[in-house]
Amino acid sequence: MDEKSPMFVISVAAELAGMHPQTLRQYDRLGLVSPSRTPGKSRRYSMRDVVQLREIAALSGEGVSLEGIRRVLQLENRVAHLEERVRELEGALADEMLNRPGSRVFASSSEGEVISLKTGTRVRRQNQVVVWRPLDQRS
Repeated sequence: MDEKSPMFVISVAAELAGMHPQTLRQYDRLGLVSPSRTPGKSRRYSMRDVVQLREIAALSGEGVSLEGIRRVLQLENRVAHLEERVRELEGALADEMLNRPGSRVFASSSEGEVISLKTGTRVRRQNQVVVWRPLDQRS
């Protein structure tokens, strides 16, 4: 089981979140927390749902409106989804690098163009010093 496994009936989830079961029903209607449903249509809350309920209570206690709370939760869920996607892509990149040793590496030029490099080489940087002196001042 993981944090997303639906396992708590509404009375247990309400007790864990420190809320009344009717509050959980209201939040479900508003779409703030959407628990899973059994074939008989009973709500089943996961540990993640309980954590979200606690967060709703904390934000509400700080004076955030229900619409504001909905938006905060929506953004947090989006961030979590994007973090998961980043981990997937990092894993795919690591697998690709292991499967293709000696493949090419890419860098960016000072103008923003992509430069292809062989593994182990470095970009040559411009390190000359340029002295500028106005024409009207002669030494």
